[in-house]
Amino acid sequence: MYLSVYYKRFTFVLILAVLFLLLTACQKNAFPIDNEQLSEEERLVIRFSHVVGENTPKGLAARKFAELINERSNGHVEVQVFPNGFLYKDGEEMDALLNGDIQMIAPATSKVTSLVPEWSVIDLPFAFSTYEEVHDYIAGPIGQRLISKLDDKGLHTLGIWDNGFKQISNREFPILLPTDLKQLNMRIMPSDILEKQFSILGAVPKKIDFNILFHHLENGDVDGQENTLSNITSKNLHTLQKYLTISNHGYLGYVLLMNDEFWKELPVDIQLLIKETLIEVNQWEWDIAHQINSEKLVELENCECIGIHHLTEQERLIWEEAFEPVFEYYKDRFGAEYIELLP
Repeated sequence: MYLSVYYKRFTFVLILAVLFLLLTACQKNAFPIDNEQLSEEERLVIRFSHVVGENTPKGLAARKFAELINERSNGHVEVQVFPNGFLYKDGEEMDALLNGDIQMIAPATSKVTSLVPEWSVIDLPFAFSTYEEVHDYIAGPIGQRLISKLDDKGLHTLGIWDNGFKQISNREFPILLPTDLKQLNMRIMPSDILEKQFSILGAVPKKIDFNILFHHLENGDVDGQENTLSNITSKNLHTLQKYLTISNHGYLGYVLLMNDEFWKELPVDIQLLIKETLIEVNQWEWDIAHQINSEKLVELENCECIGIHHLTEQERLIWEEAFEPVFEYYKDRFGAEYIELLP
């Protein structure tokens, strides 16, 4: 009798030990390791569309994010990256995201102004001097208010990626002072602030999708454009321009967005995986963006293929004064609160 009780107790303890080991193993690896037999229906696919080249900061970060998610989910979550506007062009990807045709995009901050025009505060010329100033502004109360406005539009914000600070290029003559832009046709992204930025200086701003900008420059439809060095070189825009002004007059970054309905339907463990992975990827993207733009400046200076002028401190002050009406324009439309907390 006592032996029988002993065996029963031993069996019960053994079962508990096995259950504990199984539970521990599940906690350490939320996704099954063997994914060789996964069907397409069993994989969770996230289609990530963007419009720039694969070797730009955004292109590299998108690819890194996809690789890490695939690795850490053991293939159960597949991020499919479509660069260079392969699926959707500049003016199409936001509607595609909202309609659920794709699940992720990373549009320039200027592009989200069509939904939340207050975001154009990021486009204000000389509003920021460093990347850290931008990050702090977005992380602060005003930045979080801007993000909440995107949330109200059916979007889920996952972070901010840097591209760089914008420079001015053209084919006519060196741009040293604001008056040099007069009557030049300048390509801009869709943003009322960017339109005002050039029009008050007498230039003619033209909203043109990034993927077709090369052809417009080639055909002479526009004389110049503003962009980061990584974007300029990735699309070989510098080969169609004679002069480049290193002005650092405006920040260009991306808002990493997911369709909110899709996000809310994701299992909690996958949401957590995405969030934790992006903490790492976002920092990596910031670092690589700064590195690439620095390298591209050196390459352009060494190639002697385009005339380069760096704004002096005195010239910068002249530009800042010329752009003051743009700040008043923004303030008249949206109030002073977004501007008052700028660095």
